[in-house]
Parts: sequence; structure tokens; C-alpha cells
Amino acid sequence: MRSGEYIVLFLAAVPFIYYSLAILSSFQFFSAAKRGRLDKSTFAPPISNLKPVKGLDPEAYENFASLCRQDYPEYELLFCTTDATDPSVPVIQKLMRDFPDRQIRLLYSAGIDVINDKVAKLGLMAREAKYDHLVINDSDVRVTPDYLRTVIAPLQDPKVGGVTCFYVSTEDKSFVERLQSMGMISDFYAGILVAWKLDGVHYALGPTMVSTKQMVQKFGGFQVLENRPADDLLFGRLIAEQGVEMRLLSYTVQTTPDYNGVGELFAKRARWMTVMRKMRPWGHFGLLFTWGLPWSLFAVVLHPTALVAAAYLGGYFAFRILITWLIGTFGLNQKGLWKNYVLIPFWDALAFLVWLISFTRSYIRWRGVDYSLREGQLVLREDDGRTRGTAKSTS
Repeated sequence: MRSGEYIVLFLAAVPFIYYSLAILSSFQFFSAAKRGRLDKSTFAPPISNLKPVKGLDPEAYENFASLCRQDYPEYELLFCTTDATDPSVPVIQKLMRDFPDRQIRLLYSAGIDVINDKVAKLGLMAREAKYDHLVINDSDVRVTPDYLRTVIAPLQDPKVGGVTCFYVSTEDKSFVERLQSMGMISDFYAGILVAWKLDGVHYALGPTMVSTKQMVQKFGGFQVLENRPADDLLFGRLIAEQGVEMRLLSYTVQTTPDYNGVGELFAKRARWMTVMRKMRPWGHFGLLFTWGLPWSLFAVVLHPTALVAAAYLGGYFAFRILITWLIGTFGLNQKGLWKNYVLIPFWDALAFLVWLISFTRSYIRWRGVDYSLREGQLVLREDDGRTRGTAKSTS
């Protein structure tokens, strides 16, 4: 072989270093989680559960009702929609009738003129919340009765300032939903756990974010996130920057999938990857050395021998399956995951394609509106407009 081929074969092996780190990180994280048990017996401060809502998710009533069935002594549920015309409002009102013993309030955020509507709702709910301890979850989240006890427990340690946890799908019925789940487990969570190993937890995952009013106020309140993308990631970062720990739990909540096709999945992934390129350009570029599939294929095309094919493609499949098993089966207790292992290279090919395309994007499309990213802020493109309204609340 020529020296150039040796260089390429060396570079093609770099993703295996990342895969090895992902395996080590996953094993250490979930092994430690299985050995240690949270003390959930005595620590139960009153909680305000904040739930921003926009539109009606599949199985919304059951998602909402799961939070009314908590084995927890005192908590309130705060929902916030834009106005009374939101299709989720009748469902929330039915919830109030069906669970009269629960403290449930509905707020309206119309009139708050910011780009990130979810964060505007969180700011309003945080101001209206009765209790100091805040649990935030998305509208598509479904939980078990031990949820509040589990996610609040780490805050009994004064060194812990925030908590987040993993999420999995309630049920994957379509090819796109199965593909998304495999991508989350084999790719996204692998990166999350590598970050945990190398730098600790400086992020939060949107389906569950837990902290206190004091911690939120110390980083300036939700208003500092109102025109920022990736508000969940920044929420965790701003808490960790206060010198306290963000705790990642091995506990999982469920989310109801709502992808209508590959195009929608592709668009969401492209939006996130473009945001990452703008906010963390070197980290985004560094993903080049985590894509094992294209590098392995390149190595085989460059040097098409049985040994190279076995070493690179065989190694790729072995590493990726082991990562997925460690995170999905050993760590998150997902049953029957092996049936979808065949989707791993499909996800990796899609993710690599999206990464390439993200270099061509100068703006993102979010909820039908185009935004540019300038100095970490979302800026509405000049040809788009927004409307204003009036804020009010009901209970």
C-alpha cells in the first residue's frame, strides 16, 4: 500500500476510538446507576409541575392524566397554552373535571412576544407557580406513578442543582418511528453519555427538566432563553455553571411519537444539526470522526480486500450493535430492541447525510417560520412577521 492509503486507513479507524469511549461511558454510567439507589422515602417537597402546550399531541389525555396519578403528597399541575382556541384546552378542562382533587391550573400566554414560545410559557408558569421546586416536562410525555418522587430525589443533596433523565417512545408503529428510536438510543444517547464521561452533565433533556425557582432566577430567569435555540441544553448548562451538579438519571419517561414521514424526521434533524453548527462549530466539525459507516465504506473502496472489509465493516457493525445493546437493553431496559438492529446503518447514513447538508444551511425553519442564528440568538428573517395578543390566565 502507498503511504496515502495508510493515512486514510488510519483516519477510518478513528471512529472506533469514539465507539470504544461510548461503550466505556455507557457501561460505567448504567452499572453505577444499578448499584446506587435513590432515597425516595422521605424527601418530598411540594412541587409545581410546569407543562407548556401547543396543539394536541397523540394520546394527549393519557399523557396529561399520568401526571394526575402520581404517588406524591403535594404538587400542582400548571398548563400553559397560547390562548383558549388551542385544541388542547378542552382536554385540559376535561382533566380538571376528572381529577377534582388535583391542583390543576391553565394559563394563557398570548401577548408575550418572543420567538421561543415554549420558553415564554415556562416564564409565565414559573412566575405563577406556588412552590419552589419545579418539574418541567413536554406535552407529549407520559410517566409512571413514581415519576415525581424519582426525579425530585437528587435535589435533597445540596450539591445537586438540576435533574434530567432519558426518554423512550411509548410504542413504535411505523418504520420512521422505529428509525427515530434506534437513532436516539444508538447515536444521540451515545453522545450524551460520552459527554457525561468527559465533561459531566452540562445539559438537560427537554422531556424532563427539574430544578428550583432560585436556580432559575440565578441564571436570569427563563427570559434569557426566550430567543435562543436548544433551550433545554442551555437550561442545564446555565444551572451547571452555578457550581452545582446537573444529575442525569437512568430513569426513563415515555413520549408519544408523531412523525408523519421520513421527510419530517429529516427536517427536524437538519434543523438541530444546523443549530449545532452555528452554536458549536468545532464540535459540529468534530462529528466527522464519529461516523463509522462512511469511513468504513471508504476504507473498503480504497483497499478492497477481505481483511479490510472484515476489520472495518465487521468492526463497525460489532461496535454499533454493542453500543445499542448497552444503552437500550442493559441500561434502559427496552425489550425486543434486537429486532431493529438492522436499522442502525440506515440511521447512520441519514445522520451523515444531514451533517453534510447542514454545511449548506444559513437559516433554520421552525414551525413554518425561517430564522437566522446570530451570536446564539434566533433572529426572524425580514420577510416574516409576528402577531401580538393579550395575556390572561384561568384556574
